[in-house]
Amino acid sequence: MPGRRHSALLTRLSANRSPDSRRAVVDELRRVILEGGAPPGSPIPVNDVAEVLGVSAIPVRESLKTLVAEGLVAHQPNVGYSVALLTTTELAEMYIVRETLESAALAAAVAHASEAERTAVAAAHRLLERAVREDDRHSYHRQSRHFHIGMARPSGMLRLVHMLESAWNITEPVQLMVHVQPSDRAALHTDHGLMLEAFLDRDVDALLATSRDHHRRLNTVVATLPPDSGLVTRG
Repeated sequence: MPGRRHSALLTRLSANRSPDSRRAVVDELRRVILEGGAPPGSPIPVNDVAEVLGVSAIPVRESLKTLVAEGLVAHQPNVGYSVALLTTTELAEMYIVRETLESAALAAAVAHASEAERTAVAAAHRLLERAVREDDRHSYHRQSRHFHIGMARPSGMLRLVHMLESAWNITEPVQLMVHVQPSDRAALHTDHGLMLEAFLDRDVDALLATSRDHHRRLNTVVATLPPDSGLVTRG
């Protein structure tokens, strides 16, 4: 529509049909950001979002404040809201946080995983395999999250898993697995296979060792993401 600020986010929003407009708005904005529908730095024009979603500007502003607290949105006075843009240092730090939380959950997860949970992790890995075969970068990125969270969730450490998912959310706008080189993605996927094997064998030592190797490789990939990509800023 005429007068709208250009924002990739606006084209991905679905009109609100929920009577609880604030919850619906925050869920919809979070969905678009986590799915990579709005790259880091994308503006979030409040009035335009309200028009697309069919609500007033008030629940949009309230929802954006919630997402600022979650680390998904940034706000600058006299400028407005935008999808959070991390510095290279901040992105690297968040991957270290993810590694630390996941590693803390894995030993307990191996011991407590039900057959249904083990089956779910194996199914996530099969979808990763399919994404590799079809060179579907976006699917690979999504399924990688399901695979990792799926291994951590059986730990029963609900607060820790919640923190892991929150940390993962902060890195999602970057969509790292979409942008890495195919050779790096293939190497990371080889790690996934070794992790799955150790998880299914209930071999805690092997799982922790392969997980460390995987995150070391992942941290190297994060460090090679060029600041001029627009996905991160220098810092």
